[in-house]
Amino acid sequence: MDAPGLPGLRVLVVEDVVMLAWRVCDILAGAGAEVVGPVPDVPHALALLGGREVDAAVLDMNLDGETAEPIADFLAARGVPFLFLTGYAWGDMEGRHAARPALGKPVRPAALVRMLADLAAGRPVA
Repeated sequence: MDAPGLPGLRVLVVEDVVMLAWRVCDILAGAGAEVVGPVPDVPHALALLGGREVDAAVLDMNLDGETAEPIADFLAARGVPFLFLTGYAWGDMEGRHAARPALGKPVRPAALVRMLADLAAGRPVA
């Protein structure tokens, strides 16, 4: 079975670590996504979302000590699927969106693309 792609999917990337942000953007662009961002924090993400439609998002849970929950709230209210990238151990995520799909860091490209493809298609995420 071929790996899924993300052709034309507009994906917001919110990550405060510049090298990781560019890595995620490269992975997504390589899978055919239109990358929106990256942005490093909540205010920039919300400002960008106020004027731009996205189909999905990849959010770092911890943005230099600030939680990404306001971004997650915005996306959830609009029915936009998203996942978290996290350095936290499984089960250690807290907050309103702790049950959302998450991938650990370091990012595994195939897992990221597959999870986003499933989320965008409305398929269950394993």
